[in-house]
Amino acid sequence: MSVSTYAASPFDHAKADVILRSSDNIDFRVFKLFLSLASPFFATLFDIPQPTEQSEEQESKDGLAVISVSEDSSTLDALLRFCYPCTLAEHPSLENLKEIVDVLDAAKKYSLDTIERKVGQALSNPKILEVEPLRCFAIAHRGQLRDETLLAARYTLGQPLIPSWFEEIELLTATDLLALLTYHQKCGDAAYALKTDTSWIKTHYGSSQACSWLSGYYTSSQGSRKQCKCPKTDTPKYKVYASDSLQWWEDFMEKTLLALRGKPCGATVMTSVEETVQYVKGLGCSGCSPQIAESMRSFSALFVREVEEKVSKVTLELKF
Repeated sequence: MSVSTYAASPFDHAKADVILRSSDNIDFRVFKLFLSLASPFFATLFDIPQPTEQSEEQESKDGLAVISVSEDSSTLDALLRFCYPCTLAEHPSLENLKEIVDVLDAAKKYSLDTIERKVGQALSNPKILEVEPLRCFAIAHRGQLRDETLLAARYTLGQPLIPSWFEEIELLTATDLLALLTYHQKCGDAAYALKTDTSWIKTHYGSSQACSWLSGYYTSSQGSRKQCKCPKTDTPKYKVYASDSLQWWEDFMEKTLLALRGKPCGATVMTSVEETVQYVKGLGCSGCSPQIAESMRSFSALFVREVEEKVSKVTLELKF
């Protein structure tokens, strides 16, 4: 049997009244009171009469009862810091998703609601969600954190429909993964449905004069109203008003809507807008080029809002 060693401060206190031993043989000298106040599990555990110090059933060390737990020292350290007053131990930052899984499982085992809330906050961090939405989804669903699971599912819409392998994928059942993929596909279909209806553009602008850039009209330096020389399409699919439809506008809408089928989120629209702005500037059109950046970036806010509204109506069919 290997010799155990003591954990670092504050879990090496000389006046502690019980020892928790981790699975990797690290002894944490802790106070029953702190743990009992933080967790009903510990409160019940410490209320159970313990064997006497001389009993072979109860190991002791330095005169304190030793209770072995299944968590490793890293997980146990995080758990105990949440149990201790902030004046004695700062709450650990939960940013490592791999460690969060173990901490969340232990938090549920020991009925530590504070940690579950902290994990929920970590999994709701946009910086983490934007980079690792699938991992956040798997962890949140494993922990039965409903709001965090649904939020992470929304962020996965910025990923391809069929994801590549990711850590924590084993936390999901085939049913869970199918539900997520079905949700993603339905959101893509909902966003793509904007292809058949441009009334939301008309409703927003009110008149063709309010968005003259859509048809290439502009005001010259002399104050006269002119139309640009950009190519126009003979078979417009996305004509908003009675005027002709510019080819670059048709191409933008077609490309963006197709992209939204795969990634139905605002970021898809923004990327397409920026690409179109650069393309139109490159055309050197005296009418479109000077106004394209402001006009299209203003339109992008409307487009993103419309996509998000459509997606928000799609339900993730996932059991909790």
